[in-house]
Amino acid sequence: MAEPGPPPLWLPAAFNSGWTYRDRVRTADLEATAGDSPLWVSAFYAARYRHSGQGVWRERLAAGEIRRNGQQLRADGALAAGDGLAWHRPPWQEAAVPGAWSVVFDDGDLHVLDKPSGLPVLPAGGWLEHTLLRLLERRHGDDAAGIPRPVHRLGRFTSGLLVCARRPATRAWLSARLRESTAAHPEGAGPAAAQGCRKLYRALVVPGVLPLAPGASLPIAVPIGRRPHPQLGELWCAADGSESGDRAAHSTLTLLERGARADLVQVAIASGRPHQIRIHCAAIGAPLLGDPLYGPGGLARAEALPGDGGYRLQAWRLELEHPDGGRLELEVPEALGL
Repeated sequence: MAEPGPPPLWLPAAFNSGWTYRDRVRTADLEATAGDSPLWVSAFYAARYRHSGQGVWRERLAAGEIRRNGQQLRADGALAAGDGLAWHRPPWQEAAVPGAWSVVFDDGDLHVLDKPSGLPVLPAGGWLEHTLLRLLERRHGDDAAGIPRPVHRLGRFTSGLLVCARRPATRAWLSARLRESTAAHPEGAGPAAAQGCRKLYRALVVPGVLPLAPGASLPIAVPIGRRPHPQLGELWCAADGSESGDRAAHSTLTLLERGARADLVQVAIASGRPHQIRIHCAAIGAPLLGDPLYGPGGLARAEALPGDGGYRLQAWRLELEHPDGGRLELEVPEALGL
């Protein structure tokens, strides 16, 4: 029997099998309607999934894509608290993505790989089958040791070190270490860093903005919170800490090299907030070069989405406790050049 060939460098565009989104109507959803007006199915979905208006949801109702309490609906109707809704999204085409990567470390449980730019980590939004998780499941489904599953996320267009583990207990332990991530020492140095986790990223930013000499560092402590976005309802952005959901976030940026096209920086993060590096660099006036979403100030542009590419960001180095003791220090080849 022939040995299996190497994984494809690219996974071609292909249709998936669709997906079912399940929701339950809460009393708060009903109270949000005007006066005594009923809450219609189309209005519920338009508020819940803001990528489509009520007219589109009525078309989906007419196509039989939505069920209420197990019964297929063909027309709009009023909802009651506790109603269970299920929208079966028909199959859609997922774009081509990178399908190969290198393994940096593997001890039979812990599995660290060098994720390529352009590959989503987990199913979300427009991605279901063309994700790293699905590829790992297919590739390691017959492994006696189990399937390595991601412990954390990297943005679709962020490349570099991604930590996976086969044992659920290991994933839980590592996830806690990554969340703690030296929060008591925002600069990523000192006793907490020595005992916990230190994550170093490299990025290309808009040139000539940073008030730093090469080798100098700047701590960033801009909070990150959800703010209105016309396409998604809300989106993580730079915040001022005035709202209850705003989260403290700490990074340290070091200017490595200046260039005519871009400046090369290194960023150590001491918290794991969504889009933290993109937001923090933009918040200090030096957004990632080519970032379509976050401009100077760290707010999101209305016409862009988090999954839009164009920026260069690499998870370059990781220092991490090993669950069995000792300390791992891992790097990938530096892939960002001026």
